[in-house]
Amino acid sequence: MISFKTTTRAAILLGSLLIGASSALAETVLHRGNPGEPQTLDQAQTSINIEAFILKDLYEGLTIYDSAGKIVPGTAESWKLSDDGTVYTFKLRDNAKWSDGSPVTAEDFVFSYQRVQDPKTAAKYANILYPIKNAEKINKGELSLDQLGVKAVDDKTLEITLERPTPFFLELLAHQTALPVSKASFDKNGKDFVKPGVMVSNGAYTLQSHVPNDSLTVVKNPNFWDAANTKIDKVIFYPIDDQAASVRRFEAKEMDLAYNFSADQLDRLRKAYGEQVHVSPTLATYYYTFDTREAPYSDVRVRRALSMAVDRDFLAKEIYSGSQVPAYSMVPPGMDSYGEPAKADFATLSQLDREDEALKLMKEAGYGGGGKPLSIEIRYNTNPNHERVATAIADMWKNTFGANVSLVNLDVASHYGYLQEGGKYNVARAGWVADYADAENFLALSISSNKTFNYAKFNNAEYDALMKKSYEEKDPAARSNLLHEAETILMKEQPVAPLLTQADLWLVSDRVKGWHDNAANEHLSRFLSVSE
Repeated sequence: MISFKTTTRAAILLGSLLIGASSALAETVLHRGNPGEPQTLDQAQTSINIEAFILKDLYEGLTIYDSAGKIVPGTAESWKLSDDGTVYTFKLRDNAKWSDGSPVTAEDFVFSYQRVQDPKTAAKYANILYPIKNAEKINKGELSLDQLGVKAVDDKTLEITLERPTPFFLELLAHQTALPVSKASFDKNGKDFVKPGVMVSNGAYTLQSHVPNDSLTVVKNPNFWDAANTKIDKVIFYPIDDQAASVRRFEAKEMDLAYNFSADQLDRLRKAYGEQVHVSPTLATYYYTFDTREAPYSDVRVRRALSMAVDRDFLAKEIYSGSQVPAYSMVPPGMDSYGEPAKADFATLSQLDREDEALKLMKEAGYGGGGKPLSIEIRYNTNPNHERVATAIADMWKNTFGANVSLVNLDVASHYGYLQEGGKYNVARAGWVADYADAENFLALSISSNKTFNYAKFNNAEYDALMKKSYEEKDPAARSNLLHEAETILMKEQPVAPLLTQADLWLVSDRVKGWHDNAANEHLSRFLSVSE
């Protein structure tokens, strides 16, 4: 005979086990492919979207992009703008907290923005916050940090003064560089503030673990002000720059999201997965950049000739299966504030006419066709699409000019690191995705003082002067005209050769709910849910 006491104990134990199992089963996990290993998780050192996807899950700026890609309140619940358009007053949420339970304060934002502009930080993207009063001068070492136009009025009120009215400023504040750092955590931990187990964040998730080149795991932050509406408990990011491997893991149901699969798989994947395949037009330009510091790429005739000889229609149709559009302007179409971009003057010519003109220019410059032989090295970040583009362009340049073309590829972090650090090269692949929907974001890349992103080292006084004038112009129409004049120069000089206006290619499992394609390519995990 079994005693009542023993039976009760067993029942209690069994119940506990079932409750534990139920709790474990209830955990919702999103398996998210990321197109490479992040170079950093430090807001001040970030420069690519590989990092942005992660950082925006961990931290929340004053403003954020919602699931539809629209700017909405983030840590700031509201704001006011002065009549002259130069002073923003932000009211921070009373319930905005760091993951350690301490309140997010206006002083945290003051510290964070000062840190970005501090020359000692050497922030890669400091210029994103240059519209703030004195930011550029501070970043160049001309003024002290306390002169930055950011002030904590009280713990929950932040005042930001701008150099001039900046229509897209709220979009800048949603950029990963403008994400806050906990001042208390940084003071305590220094550069180690980014490490798992140390990081204090204010977003929907906290950093649980990071195994380089394997996975990065974030878990729901119970102290996040909107935690009640955050439906996914854990997000595992998988850094995969091998697109074929990424697709295989999606097909094996090991990943719910796969980003930028190989375009030659588009038709097959559409047939197999239907609406799980997303082609989302975006404000992004795929381009080649020439190192203008040395011959022959210091010669505008050579740059123009090489650009003209690229058959962009072939790239768009044959390599990208129609998912990308030929580009002849640095600024992509679709920006209401800018209108039709200023295209290269050869955009209206047929490809045959372009090639004829290219041959004349190259002969004039003394290269190819009996002149000095052309040996060109194309650098690109490892990716099947980029390899196919580079191979196709190499054939075009060989067939048109008799050029000897070689290819060099590096992983995405090393590739961009090399360009940003000023490494010498001939021709390199690059891409730019809009940080905010304004033409300035694309044209500022080629200002001579932009040491980080002016990969071509383009230096044109007239271009710089037009861009400077555009920053001072308050009338929107006049400002747009100045930017068009600047882009006209850029397209005439061709230090950069725009090739394609991009679309984002995503594989989104049908178990993922709340996904919305958007031109900003913003997809915070907190707005998604998963179902079995």
